[in-house]
Amino acid sequence: MLFSIVYITQKNQESAKKSIMEKSHENEHPIKAFGWAARDTSGVLSPLNFSRRETGEKDVQFKVMYCGICHTDLHQIKNEWGITKYPIIPGHEIVGVVTEVGNKVDKFKIGDKIGVGYLVGSCNECENCTNDLENYCPGQVLTANGTHSDGTITHGGYSDLMVVNEHFIVRWPDNLPMEAAPLLCAGVTTYSPLRYYGLDKPGMHIGVVGLGGLGHMAVKFAKAFGTKVTVISTSISKKDEAIERLGADSFLVSRDPEQMQAAGGSLDGIIDTVSAVHPIFPLLNLLKTNGKLVMVGAPEKPLELPVFPLLLGRKLVGGSAIGGVKEVQEMVNFAEKHNITPDVEVVPMEYVNRAVERLVKSDVKYRFVLDIGNTLKKS
Repeated sequence: MLFSIVYITQKNQESAKKSIMEKSHENEHPIKAFGWAARDTSGVLSPLNFSRRETGEKDVQFKVMYCGICHTDLHQIKNEWGITKYPIIPGHEIVGVVTEVGNKVDKFKIGDKIGVGYLVGSCNECENCTNDLENYCPGQVLTANGTHSDGTITHGGYSDLMVVNEHFIVRWPDNLPMEAAPLLCAGVTTYSPLRYYGLDKPGMHIGVVGLGGLGHMAVKFAKAFGTKVTVISTSISKKDEAIERLGADSFLVSRDPEQMQAAGGSLDGIIDTVSAVHPIFPLLNLLKTNGKLVMVGAPEKPLELPVFPLLLGRKLVGGSAIGGVKEVQEMVNFAEKHNITPDVEVVPMEYVNRAVERLVKSDVKYRFVLDIGNTLKKS
């Protein structure tokens, strides 16, 4: 997920946290749990016994079956954003099976397949929350490395079980593989801006910058909406993958001025998934009049924003971060209907540190998914 969301959320919660004493991860709650945690900035994960809260009246307890490894997990376990609370059990692309429900739960029952994404709580009162935009709530509670109202730290999906309020759970469609867990972050992060910014109309021409975990999902959703898709990358080596495997219609090498100039004014919108610092002037030149460049990647340093291309073409630069619970449900339903799944490499829990190393090197197409249910063994 995005640094900006995490940073703003942490800042908004700081004053509340000062008055709450964080409790021991081993005995803060009555439900014994087990997972893999990072204990320091090395980011190395190892087994940890900890606890979950009792299943409250509106809570759902479930067995974790699969959990994706998101690049945000890497930032958090190594404290690259300066906000990590150790020990941290990461994971926010979680699919599991319900094992217990509270007496006031009316959406789920034991045995249901469910999903949990980046959030497990919000204020439920602000304008964003009342408009199904919990992802923009100042009081949001992150699935991992967040803080509950009682002061306890949230632990994510690299664990055997979880307890989550039913409002922040989505029903997992029967015909959608549980291994498609990255839809809960990478999926909605690209689905949401395509929908909100009106880039989902058949016949439109959409550009996708970057072909990684986010980019390949943007291509799949954009194609499912009936648009023409051009992948924009620094590397020609991804051309065959983009067109032959993912179904993109064309490919541009962003470092080739002639290619970029020839494609000028051809795109209705662009989804930019790149998290490294990169120039956006060439991208703005690709847009038609009234075109929209939407940022979903999160570069660590500010990007330079050229104004003249915006003025001369009435163009927009916007942003988007994950999605509210209602939209996540809409997205997984759409994915089932159109047979959209992320390209994943499923690995056992004990492979997690090797997977992290490979992810740093971009040595995966396009997401790792941990097989928690079958391979997480207590030591």
